[in-house]
Amino acid sequence: MISINNDVKKFLEATKQKNMKPTPRQEGKPAPPLEKKAEGERFTLPEGGLLMSDPHPLNQAIAERVSHRRYSDTPLELKELAYLLHVTQGVKKATSKATFRNVPSAGARHAFLTYLHVRNVVGLKPGIYRYHALDHELVLLNEGEKSGASLKEACYGQTMFDQHAVSFIWVADVERMYHVYGERGYRYLFLDAGHVCQNLYLACETIDSGTVAVAAYDDDKLNSLLKLDGDDFFAIYVAPVGKL
Repeated sequence: MISINNDVKKFLEATKQKNMKPTPRQEGKPAPPLEKKAEGERFTLPEGGLLMSDPHPLNQAIAERVSHRRYSDTPLELKELAYLLHVTQGVKKATSKATFRNVPSAGARHAFLTYLHVRNVVGLKPGIYRYHALDHELVLLNEGEKSGASLKEACYGQTMFDQHAVSFIWVADVERMYHVYGERGYRYLFLDAGHVCQNLYLACETIDSGTVAVAAYDDDKLNSLLKLDGDDFFAIYVAPVGKL
């Protein structure tokens, strides 16, 4: 029998549907904003739709999907980055209460903020950015190449972070999920991360690029790099991307 830490067992038991207490929404509390904004220099992105004369069939992308850990020095075009952002968190429709995007999310909560470490993207300075999905724009949070070494260190020195053009770092905005689902929402955050990353994998296959999902990172170091508190906001998944 597998020996599981008692804290994990307690979490699974406490987040069973039968043990749920009234959620903030059930108690009539106001909903959090659809997307928290960041301050910094803004970069408008090209349209997110795939600009290809020969569309890549979905079944081919699924068949070719594989984790890539080595990348070329070819830079990623800005329109390609815009496409990857559109596919992973692009907003199709927004109401006053929810957004409907290109990936599924429990209750249409879409409780992720997309951070980027840009290393080799045409038209962008190296540094840490955040994606504003509602406006389809990037906000520069921390300019400079030193953040790349910090990202690699936080990810235990994995060498693909020396070669990537850009790394996607998805950050959980806990309140957005908790408002509707309470403690059980923590389960949904981790499920939703898988939906987002799979879309990135498939989209990379269509633009001669590759990615690899990374969950091996030092939580505290990665949260510190992004200036996150680790409680209300925390890094949940990382994926470096590069041209092949």
